Amino acid sequence: MLDSQEMIAAAILSAPGWVRLGITAPDARMRVQAAETMAAHLREYVGEPLSVQDRNQLPLPL
Repeated sequence: MLDSQEMIAAAILSAPGWVRLGITAPDARMRVQAAETMAAHLREYVGEPLSVQDRNQLPLPL
C-alpha cells in the first residue's frame, strides 16, 4: 500500500520516463494513455496484479 509520501514519490519516480513526461503532453490522447500506464505501474508497484483483458494477449512492460 502507498501509505507514506515518500513511498508515493518513489512509486511515481520509478515509472517510465515517457509516462512522467506524457502526463504533461499537450495532446489529450497522450495524457490519457500516460495516465493509464501510470495507474498500472502504481498498481504493480504496490503488488496488486494487473487484470488481463484478453487471456490470449500477454501484457508487456513498456
